[in-house]
Amino acid sequence: MDSILSVRGVGKTYSSGHRALDSVDLDITRGEIFALLGPNGAGKTTLISIICGIVTPSSGTILVDGHDAIRDPREARTRIGLVPQETVVDMFETVWSTVRFSRGLFGKKMDKAYCEQLLKDLALWDKRDNQIRELSGGMKRRVLIAKALSHEPDILFLDEPTAGVDVSLRREMWKLVTGLRERGTTIILTTHYIEEAEEMADRVGVIDKGRLLLVEEKAALMHKLGKRELTLALQEPMAALPDALADWHLALEEEGHRLRYTFDAQAEHTGIPSLLRKLGELDIGFKDLETEKSSLEDIFVDLVEKDQ
Repeated sequence: MDSILSVRGVGKTYSSGHRALDSVDLDITRGEIFALLGPNGAGKTTLISIICGIVTPSSGTILVDGHDAIRDPREARTRIGLVPQETVVDMFETVWSTVRFSRGLFGKKMDKAYCEQLLKDLALWDKRDNQIRELSGGMKRRVLIAKALSHEPDILFLDEPTAGVDVSLRREMWKLVTGLRERGTTIILTTHYIEEAEEMADRVGVIDKGRLLLVEEKAALMHKLGKRELTLALQEPMAALPDALADWHLALEEEGHRLRYTFDAQAEHTGIPSLLRKLGELDIGFKDLETEKSSLEDIFVDLVEKDQ
């Protein structure tokens, strides 16, 4: 595995005694999209801030493309682009000057061709002479990404990239992020929008109360932890579940017209054949059935609830 970021034993305890991070270990593979999921206050932004050199850790080590981020933060930081949650730009500067200035902050000589292509890729070229204050919320987000990419970093951190934006703009951002990965950028995003991780991520990490609960490939996580549901459309509505069906995890829905059975797809015996036989014995007919997997949201909620 070609690791571009390695985090070992990173913790953060503030002077108040609040422990924001508890000995986090994490490796990020070069060229992947990694989604860090967690509720508000879970420690997502603290972890990113430590890696980016904004917050000092209480313990642990961080290697960014082989460079020690704690001992040599300047060199490590040149490999990183950060798109924060909040819009932190001079509203009276133009798009072009903002990107040019950001590039210079990292000691990079001006490269007109690169900056022009960057703005074109982000659909900002036509707005290059506009002041930031004249742009829509979505365009301001794009400027933040342009700033973060201005010095040609290998890793791009997106901290809640679509918080507060509408659904259509969110999908535009997803497409943009996927395009960046295709050009070789490693992307790490924090989010509490489950669909964001489900749409884009190669791997998913779940963090809560400062502890990294798990890190898994998205498909493997859903395969291993996901449940399935069998839904039966009944021929006749049921007022209540008979006692004879108490051995199965069943729920009546849509005023008794549908019967839902939740089961573990990885179990040796799912209970479906015996359930269908029992329904036949009880003379409960159905006209249709369908199965579906649980979503990443279901898995996330289960994990966080178990951590309470």
